[in-house]
Amino acid sequence: MLHIALYEPEIPPNTGNAMRLAANTGAQLHLIAPLGFVLEDKLLRRAGLDYRDQATVHVHDGWPAFSAWLGERRLWALTTRARRCYSAAQFAAEDVLLFGPESRGLPAALLDSLSDEQKLRLPMVPDSRSLNLSNSVAVVVYEAWRQMGFTGAV
Repeated sequence: MLHIALYEPEIPPNTGNAMRLAANTGAQLHLIAPLGFVLEDKLLRRAGLDYRDQATVHVHDGWPAFSAWLGERRLWALTTRARRCYSAAQFAAEDVLLFGPESRGLPAALLDSLSDEQKLRLPMVPDSRSLNLSNSVAVVVYEAWRQMGFTGAV
């Protein structure tokens, strides 16, 4: 199973969409505090529809707590500052896909602690700043799941 990790997410509908995606792909969703909303937010519920009860969601009390949970799992960080395209990665079960907050992306210090191989980007046309968070999550989750033969799908 894949793990989707949202570092300090800010916009409830994006997290709700990721929650729905996790429920429909068998992935687990990890939210790394602080969150820019409360989990009972009506916009989060609306985007997640009735999938909140079907998704496995873990809330980690900051980066140190998440890092402790991470253990030996492979971490892939999605960032516009990476050179490597997401489709070049060879994903496997238990991999963790890390996405930064909507307004600023992953912090430079966190990215600097990772190898270039762990940092992935989604291609965009020149002069584009970024893609929507929940869209980015969907693209990468489906590529990873495809590489694993859509294990568990009907």
